[in-house]
Amino acid sequence: MSSACDTGSTENATIANWRTSPFNRWAFHNIPKIIACDGIENDPKNIWALASEPKPFEDFKLTRADGSTLDLPAFLQATSTDAIIVLQDGRIVYEAYANGNSEHAPHILMSATKSVVGLICGILRKNGTLDIDALVSDYVPEIALTAYQGATVRHLLDMRTGIVLDEAQTSAYTAASNWDPVTPGEVNSNFHDFFENLTAPYNPHGGPFRYISANTDLLGWVIERATGQPFASVASTLLWKPIGAQDGAHITVDRKGAPRCAGGLCATIRDFARIGRLVMRNGRREQADIVPADWIADIETGGDHDAWTNGEWGRLFSFAGKNMRYRSGWYVIDDESKTLFAMGIHGQNLFVDRTNRIVIAKMSSQDNRIDYPAVLLTHKAVDEFRRCLLAS
Repeated sequence: MSSACDTGSTENATIANWRTSPFNRWAFHNIPKIIACDGIENDPKNIWALASEPKPFEDFKLTRADGSTLDLPAFLQATSTDAIIVLQDGRIVYEAYANGNSEHAPHILMSATKSVVGLICGILRKNGTLDIDALVSDYVPEIALTAYQGATVRHLLDMRTGIVLDEAQTSAYTAASNWDPVTPGEVNSNFHDFFENLTAPYNPHGGPFRYISANTDLLGWVIERATGQPFASVASTLLWKPIGAQDGAHITVDRKGAPRCAGGLCATIRDFARIGRLVMRNGRREQADIVPADWIADIETGGDHDAWTNGEWGRLFSFAGKNMRYRSGWYVIDDESKTLFAMGIHGQNLFVDRTNRIVIAKMSSQDNRIDYPAVLLTHKAVDEFRRCLLAS
């Protein structure tokens, strides 16, 4: 896919429009020019090499609901793809860029960030820094009498808190994120104050899957309290440097410096693929254990199928598989071939097929937060990439 000219620019992409088309095509790989960020350092002397073994994918074909067909370039255009990499056995078999993106351009991952945070929690659990079964209030006593009273770290990881945000609370959460323009009365809005004042009624924790992004932002506070370090430093030390990231990353922060762990991570497509490669390899890079193997196994086999099925997205994602779960920030499709995936709005995806050793990282700038036809096409494309690779 040939690289296209930027549609937006520093002059017309702003905090007010950066998630809308056409401005998002530039903004999604220029986030620090719009939102405050903390840097996540890599180690340039310790890059995990990705060998290249390109394959043509001439037989790649998707059929749309109306019967029309798409070849690979047409699929990428139809789903507003900014960057894509397909790995087989750790080798790049396909790679393409558009909309001003490049190999070294960090692109926002949106809610796929949650999956990376989940891996970091697994590392912290292994080294004894974080107790996954502990109450959130053990680490952040400020929320002990809020709607999160009685919630555990595991509840945050699995989206099984009983939190239900009303319109006013949703507005307060949005203001706290530092992702939108604010009124004069919101200039000091931040995550910590939001959580400390969240006293609304709640359902029992541990029930069905309920997708609340605030859970993962609170998890970021837990991580910073448990480690005594900024999240960006933790991510750099425990993950970005050990996996041999090719480039530094960054994460957006609120007005007081708290990280947007629910969706603010920005990384290059190759480093996003390296995360998938790590998961595919059971958390190992060569001989080094980075994410504990038992944590990867728990993502793959743990979680509650009924919590997903009875949750708010069970029916919505029935097209992806009859048997699904959500565990530690990752979606799991148990049908053949079993697939783990990370997902973010506007078309951010990371798919890991551990059985067939295939990783697909895809970043996009879709017009809508959730483009259902594009989501369906992307999942079909995973199957088609798999078919092409296994047939070759």
